[in-house]
Amino acid sequence: MAGLYFDELHVGQIFKHAIHRTITEADNVWFSAITHNPARLHLDEEYCRTETPFGQRIVNSCFTLALMVGISVNDTTLGTAIANLGWDEVRFPKPLFHGDTVRIETEVIDLRESKSRPDAGIVTFAHRAFNQKGELVASCKRSGLQRKKPAA
Repeated sequence: MAGLYFDELHVGQIFKHAIHRTITEADNVWFSAITHNPARLHLDEEYCRTETPFGQRIVNSCFTLALMVGISVNDTTLGTAIANLGWDEVRFPKPLFHGDTVRIETEVIDLRESKSRPDAGIVTFAHRAFNQKGELVASCKRSGLQRKKPAA
């Protein structure tokens, strides 16, 4: 099990995740297609070149969010999460483009005991995604119900 138990986490703890990911055109088109998102911003190169300030297709922000959280799982919640409780303050200050490489960092920003489950606690993570230039491209807060370490 790679994830950490609730009692192994502390506020201010920062994870700089080892997995980095270069975003491909296939990632963006596939994700947009399977989620039935026909937005021209993700699929129509000519439209983006001539009609948008970006000059090229941008990566679907839902893919960016899923990747940002997914990369964090191995170091934080794999095998110890009971449930994802929600995402808050999801932001995309800069777009991602095909060929960009993202790296993720996660910070524990809040911990509290569960009132209904003595074997668990609620953890709030702040996830941040950066492109290869070190620019912040996405962020969110995520709350989850996390197992406590079993009694020995």
